[in-house]
Amino acid sequence: MICPYCDHRESKVIDSRDSKNGFAIRRRRECLTCKRRFTTYEKIAEIPYMVVKKDGRRQRFSSENLLRGILRACEKRPVPLSELEGIVEEVENILQERPEKEIGAAEIGKYVMDKLRTLDKVAYVGNDVNDIACIEAVGVGVAVADAHPMVIAVADIVMQATGGSGAVREVAD
Repeated sequence: MICPYCDHRESKVIDSRDSKNGFAIRRRRECLTCKRRFTTYEKIAEIPYMVVKKDGRRQRFSSENLLRGILRACEKRPVPLSELEGIVEEVENILQERPEKEIGAAEIGKYVMDKLRTLDKVAYVGNDVNDIACIEAVGVGVAVADAHPMVIAVADIVMQATGGSGAVREVAD
């Protein structure tokens, strides 16, 4: 294994354990030259799965890309990295169990959002019909007092303040 720090080709395994789902082996290694430690994962080579984008393009599924996107979405949130890695593993397991070799990006996104919702509560404040999808997607949907009746019907909380008159401040307090 090549050291990512000094490019030396020899390292020793310090610790080896199964991942949570048992589909990979996590190894902690130490470079024999620079003595720095790094982590590697050993997995079974698998048939590539394709992600179908909104515009119809197909792209090979990449767990690294998925984790990078989730990390970007959660960078200012108190969500442990191990939990995010667990979500990526779960998506990989779902793909492996599917008979189809293609999956829609929206389907992956919905699954990830459902999992993130259990880890971290996010609120969305809305007042118009175009806000309904976001209000339903987040952990806590909030409507301002003068919101459209359909928005009030799907919201978890209806504020006393109207839009533009301190409703967001009321939610924060």
